Amino acid sequence: MSTALPLTPARERLVLWLLALTQFTVIMDFMVMMPLAPQLMQAFHIEPAAVSGAVSAYAWCAGLSGLAAAMYIDRFDRKKLLLVVFALFTLSNLACAAAPNFHVLVLSRAFAGLSGGILGAIVMAIIGDLIPANRRGAATGVVMTSFSLASVAGVPTGVMLAAHYGWASPFYILVLCSLPILLLAARALPVMDGHVANRPPLSAVVPNLLALYREPRHLKAFLLSVVNMMTGMMVIPFISPVLVSNVGLQPAEITYVYLAGGAATFFTARAIGNWSDRVGAHKVYRVVSLLFILPVLFITHIPALPLIGVVLFFPFFMVLASGRNIPLQALMTTVPDPARRGAFLSANAAIQQVGTGLGALLGGLTLHTEASGHIAGYGLNGWIAAAMVLLTVSWIGQVGGTRTAPPAQAQAA
Repeated sequence: MSTALPLTPARERLVLWLLALTQFTVIMDFMVMMPLAPQLMQAFHIEPAAVSGAVSAYAWCAGLSGLAAAMYIDRFDRKKLLLVVFALFTLSNLACAAAPNFHVLVLSRAFAGLSGGILGAIVMAIIGDLIPANRRGAATGVVMTSFSLASVAGVPTGVMLAAHYGWASPFYILVLCSLPILLLAARALPVMDGHVANRPPLSAVVPNLLALYREPRHLKAFLLSVVNMMTGMMVIPFISPVLVSNVGLQPAEITYVYLAGGAATFFTARAIGNWSDRVGAHKVYRVVSLLFILPVLFITHIPALPLIGVVLFFPFFMVLASGRNIPLQALMTTVPDPARRGAFLSANAAIQQVGTGLGALLGGLTLHTEASGHIAGYGLNGWIAAAMVLLTVSWIGQVGGTRTAPPAQAQAA
């Protein structure tokens, strides 16, 4: 039986950036589908609802794979499981790029969801295994720069390539990016199988999965996760159409808005992670979430502004929207017992997918397009999201593991 030895600082940084790049490919794969809608509609002669179906296929399959992975993720060495699942994810992108018709593309997107849906849980389980609890906020901040990289470099580059070389080109680029990450991860990641010694027999897998959802502290964490995701998805999916229809921006100008927001989060993600380690995940989550209410209410009641006004405002929204997830994800690694960390995080990833779908569904139900083309009802979404933020702020004190300690105690240990 092998266990991971403590990493040198240099190798720890390499591992964290490899995990961030892994997450980058997953996030870009999911995000790039939405701006590709016009090219896909033209290439396959389909309606917008069909493109939405392809996006949904990924999300629902990601949720299902997270539920299934909770039964087996802790039975394997983290390194081997990451390499195998990431290789399957890379193959799914190759299948997307080579899809001869829309039906094959949807099936390929479903395959991408099945594989990509559990990569995030494996990444967080690796952080939980390798990084001491008092430094997991900073580690999570490094890995979550993947969202910034996807927003700043990945998606704009993918959209530009699609405009010049066809809709399939972003998926070919993802394959080319994934291969060196996969090879480097095979060399740099340590063996992580110390938890395998405590794995239950196969006959206990299903009962243990059910027990995972009966554990009170797990249920408290799952409730926080689902409401946290719903909060953002009540607002985020509708930002682009509202900026075009209500504010008067041109569709091409949306790229600059997201570039500004993504660039800001690249610099703030690690700072928020370090702050979380110093003062505690609970406190940082509360502060960032309460501040998040302000840009939520502004963006959902936004007046007509010039492009420069939106570009200057949007970083505040993006920094706080992504920043509240950093202490939350670090906190989630402390909730389960180490032997069940992978199973818990897989189940939590599935719960987050449910929250993503529910938030987008509920957010869409309140909106309607007036005869003038103005999108009405977005302000109500903002007030509902603000109420959900207050619920998460009051609830987070209920979430944590038996080993959760204040930062000073953790460092002393």
